[in-house]
Amino acid sequence: MIKVERPEGDDARRWGPPFWKGVSPGFLAVNANKRSITVDLKDRAAVAWLIELIGEADVLIQNLRPGALDELGLGAPALRERYPRLVYCSVWAFGATGPLKLKPGYEPMVQAFSGLMMMNGDEGGPPTRIGTSILDYGTGMWAAMGTLAAIAQRARTGQGCVVDASLFETGLAWLKGHYASFRSSGVVPERHRTGSQRVVPFQSFETKTGPIIVAAGNDRLFAKLAAALGRPEWVKDERYTTNAARVEHKAELLAAIEAIFVTRTKGEWIDRLEADGVPCAVINSLPDAVAHAQTAALDMIQPVPGDEFSLVALPLSFDGKRPRIHRAPPSIGEHNPARERPARWPRG
Repeated sequence: MIKVERPEGDDARRWGPPFWKGVSPGFLAVNANKRSITVDLKDRAAVAWLIELIGEADVLIQNLRPGALDELGLGAPALRERYPRLVYCSVWAFGATGPLKLKPGYEPMVQAFSGLMMMNGDEGGPPTRIGTSILDYGTGMWAAMGTLAAIAQRARTGQGCVVDASLFETGLAWLKGHYASFRSSGVVPERHRTGSQRVVPFQSFETKTGPIIVAAGNDRLFAKLAAALGRPEWVKDERYTTNAARVEHKAELLAAIEAIFVTRTKGEWIDRLEADGVPCAVINSLPDAVAHAQTAALDMIQPVPGDEFSLVALPLSFDGKRPRIHRAPPSIGEHNPARERPARWPRG
């Protein structure tokens, strides 16, 4: 994979502090195993060279502002006409069509506009941004899936196609359950902190030494939870016998559960709940999660070759083997080929 950057480099390289050897860790996190070349899009000769280079590619992925590449002959119509087998994938903020197609956007803007931010936070509190860039990452996943589908289609037809994905569409997709609930009831879903609108109890609870998560996702698991809490009679209480009843009487049930959980430490509760078959988990910090034996067993943290840095690996395995980080994130233009020679992708 070749990353094409401006001569001064991707803005994301400078998003910090912190920095690792002058580069944003956020940039490093998503650019391992890539090469970098630089192209000045204001230089006609450089653009012509890039167009020749694209002829060797299977896929082009771009996320510049709408219309910017069309002006340079790098838009989908021009390149697809020139290279019929090319899969051309565009990643937009608000979509390829519609009244907002020309509107630029960043993660927090689209979390807000899509309604995603309104679903996150404490009950009665302000909307809250999700802590990671879930739309950036999610849109990348949709773009990758669409691109792979287009490659599979090309194997049958010999023709590439245009793939479009956007942060806004991803935000709406992440809310499909909330939309279905709203469509069926006419009631706008509310924020539920760590909890669920449709399942109770399914959230965090404070203990003597910090919060834990409990997920009693059906009546059988609720019965196990009630027994573990020393309240087996709850399963015969009409207010709690079914999930629908528990949702209706959510406030009083949660108050009763919370009063019990604060009597013991989180370690004691985790041991008891796990012994009784109740789904539960501690709420880890990032260092705790990374240091856990499960993370090591999955080989999810991998060293960067030639550096003292490490990164989170690809969350996929093939025949039990996880793809390796085999190339450090590139410096700006690290793989620029000589422009006086015919255009070729940098190899090796």
